[in-house]
Amino acid sequence: MRETTRHRPAILRADRGTGLIEGATYVPSPNCDDRPPGCAPELVVVHGISLPPGVFGGPWIERLFTNCLPPDEHPYFAEVCALRVSAHALIRRDGTIVQFVPLSLRAWHAGTSSWRGRERCNDFSIGIELEGTDHVPYEEAQYTSLAVLVAALLDAYPVLGPQTIAGHSDIAPGRKTDPGPAFEWPRFHALLRQRLALPAPGATT
Repeated sequence: MRETTRHRPAILRADRGTGLIEGATYVPSPNCDDRPPGCAPELVVVHGISLPPGVFGGPWIERLFTNCLPPDEHPYFAEVCALRVSAHALIRRDGTIVQFVPLSLRAWHAGTSSWRGRERCNDFSIGIELEGTDHVPYEEAQYTSLAVLVAALLDAYPVLGPQTIAGHSDIAPGRKTDPGPAFEWPRFHALLRQRLALPAPGATT
């Protein structure tokens, strides 16, 4: 297992060769596989997750993504411990970033999904989980880390851009609601523009 110090990074680098995010903690998940031939990241999907629901902290998200969630620890865990799911990265409440799946591989995060008429979003997306719920405000550190991480992804994969970032609810409407109304998209995009040194929408130079 490759470990780095857990912290809120000011700068990250996504290595296309290894698929690893330099500056994040790496906890490998077995829940991944190869992307289909010719598929590369063209979409970033933002999720929200908490285990148990509405409870923050603890090792349970990592345990879920590594197939080690104990079913007798909480009643909800018995319902989900058999799931084989993952995301490329998790951003905890304090802004810490944990990577589970190399970016070059397909993480199992989107489920039945469609983006701009294209189905099977796992094939061509990068999944980022925010520790949170639909209705509890996300932390400032999470917005900062998300902007830093997405900026690194956009640098590594030029096909990505601010217009290729969606919520889980956008690609699976009616089935999923996360990251929910608690997630402030304008706030995130403003931070991302700062990282990318882009003008605000409608601004003139």
